[in-house]
Amino acid sequence: MAAIALMDMLRRNPNFGGQGFSSRGLFSAKFVGTSATFAAAAPFAFGSLFRNGVMQVAYCDVGVPAAEEALGEDYFSRIHSASTNIFQNDALKYSTKQYDVTLKPLFSAFHWKTFAMTSIRSFLIFYMPLLEPRPPKEDEDDDFLEEQLVGKPVDLVAPFHRSVKQIVRETSVVTTRRVLERFAVHYVSQRMAWKLLKDVPKSAVRKAGRRLPTSTYIFCVTRSTFRGHFLGVLASWNVQVGVDIYQFFKSLWNPDVEEEDDADTSSKVILLGKRVSATTLKCCSSLVFASIGAGVGAALFRPSAGQWIGCTIGDLAGPVAVTFFFKEAFHLSI
Repeated sequence: MAAIALMDMLRRNPNFGGQGFSSRGLFSAKFVGTSATFAAAAPFAFGSLFRNGVMQVAYCDVGVPAAEEALGEDYFSRIHSASTNIFQNDALKYSTKQYDVTLKPLFSAFHWKTFAMTSIRSFLIFYMPLLEPRPPKEDEDDDFLEEQLVGKPVDLVAPFHRSVKQIVRETSVVTTRRVLERFAVHYVSQRMAWKLLKDVPKSAVRKAGRRLPTSTYIFCVTRSTFRGHFLGVLASWNVQVGVDIYQFFKSLWNPDVEEEDDADTSSKVILLGKRVSATTLKCCSSLVFASIGAGVGAALFRPSAGQWIGCTIGDLAGPVAVTFFFKEAFHLSI
């Protein structure tokens, strides 16, 4: 019966389902007043049912033609295209930070350009002192000095051996660092590996573009240099300690020397411990001074060049400062 009454209502009023309406148009005013009076006297829970006698029903697209006329026909199409562009293009811009770790070749120290620069620097270090003029002493006669120069030729073999050892040492340090970089990539988090392997001068340039305060900028560059320089110092420490251990066992197993007693062996062990301790102190001081120098240099000069200059000066000055301090304060030579 309800369905028949509804169809009879739709036939008499064809516009019944095409517009918004309220309960006021369906029910009599007397029924509405009675409902409102009952709702006012009823508990609070009945309020959600009666709505104070007003119950409105409307379609969601009411007013859309008026909005299209006011905003234009292509308004909604422009919104759709804008949202499409945002999700297609700008989504990559606001994604999570990616830590791209780039590993250098394992044997990069043997590249012809790097190896040539290492060789030239090593030969210059040990052969340049031979070219320095030696002024004669006051108590020496000129004839005696000439005879000494003629009788004793300049030794060119010893500097050559030292140069070759220096080349082997530097290439070993670089190769050891490449191995440590691969260990860092495989055994630490990607974020930490990126911090250990990133280009520190470029990082200093990026930090300079953020307009940080001077103290904050120096601290950030110092921290980045400490992380980026750590693997290099650790590689140098490993190589030097390996050389000391090799010399220790060579002195123990040298067949040309007669068997030594336990006292000499214990003294050699103590000497090895002192060498390892001295190497550790020098490497730690080199790392700390290089980091501080990089931060100060990046603040005083251009970020990239200043960071490199400060790091180099601190790397050289750190071991010298520690050696001078122990010699003057504790009368120890390290």
